[in-house]
Amino acid sequence: MTTLRLPSPGGGSRAYTPRSEPAPFVVAGTAGGTALASRRVFSAAHVVADPYADISPDEPAAVDWDATLAFRRHLWSHGLGVAEAMDTAQRGMGLDWAGAAELIRRSAAEAKAVGGRIACGVGTDQLAPGPRSLDEVRAAYEEQLTLVEDTGSQAILMASRALAATATTPDDYLHLYSHLLRQASEPVVLHWLGPMFDPALDGYWGSADLDAATETFLQVISEHPDKVDGIKISLLDAQREIELRRRLPKGVRCYTGDDFNYPELIAGDEQGFSHALLGIFDPLGPLAAAAVRVLDTGDTKGFRELLDPTVELSRHLFRTPTRFYKTGVVLLAWLAGHQDHFTMVGGLQSARSLPHLATAYELADGLGLFPDPAVAAARMKSLLGVGGVEQ
Repeated sequence: MTTLRLPSPGGGSRAYTPRSEPAPFVVAGTAGGTALASRRVFSAAHVVADPYADISPDEPAAVDWDATLAFRRHLWSHGLGVAEAMDTAQRGMGLDWAGAAELIRRSAAEAKAVGGRIACGVGTDQLAPGPRSLDEVRAAYEEQLTLVEDTGSQAILMASRALAATATTPDDYLHLYSHLLRQASEPVVLHWLGPMFDPALDGYWGSADLDAATETFLQVISEHPDKVDGIKISLLDAQREIELRRRLPKGVRCYTGDDFNYPELIAGDEQGFSHALLGIFDPLGPLAAAAVRVLDTGDTKGFRELLDPTVELSRHLFRTPTRFYKTGVVLLAWLAGHQDHFTMVGGLQSARSLPHLATAYELADGLGLFPDPAVAAARMKSLLGVGGVEQ
């Protein structure tokens, strides 16, 4: 294997020799792969851009539907569920509501065809930016909820930028979410996305004080436990998630969205555990599935031994500004052979530096994530060349 010169974050470059073989868990799955038993696990999934589309970053996204759906089949083949049209799919960062709606329709149909589990994001991103009336926010949520439920998918009620800009008190959140939960035909997943993922969501649930916001969040759940399948917590605060999940009504799941601390949260403790709905499981799909299958046997130690080494990569991809983690996710999908290019909707391939991407490659290769390390190295070499790093 050829040695690569990788740019270092502090300047200069370093030699890196890629591994010659993938890790043993990087094997092809089977259509409608056997579901995981001890935890319900969703991977939020990225979209593949059409690299031939002659569009600018502020125009509606052009999606390569064949490659996008093929990646979802890859996740399903390993027994993972797909969390569709979430922020990992660049929702609100290149993918507008029209594109998200088409993505939901196509992915839901594909899920039915292969027997895969799917849940889809419901938001208000058809509204123009800025404050709107609460009636407008509610109507936008209702439009998207109807579409998702009509496809037969489970709904994930995503945090809304429009609601954050419009609501003035916790009661505004209580009343709106209560209305939506009464409208939902099946139990939904509530999603609390922190401002590190989207600065426009600062102060969600009516307060920038997370303790006060938590009380409002829990009140919504306690008043409608039969309509809440679970909650997805994306605050990157493991202790807060543990304390919150211990207060959930019986039967309401906690889905960790903590891409910094997921192994310990999924493993759990004597008082409970978290299920998972994670963006990092997009590049970690086969490894994550293998780890949870070990956990299915009751082997928590073996589960941690497989998953703990991935945290360094995840923390790197999700480093501040966290919302740009999608760039590293798509880079790794390209290097792993799931798509033929490193182009993103909205031009977001430019959102991370070359040294950042080089470190992501090095960490992922060290974990054995690439089915063909030689292909990954050749593709990384080509990216380095475009970036001006001589080999």
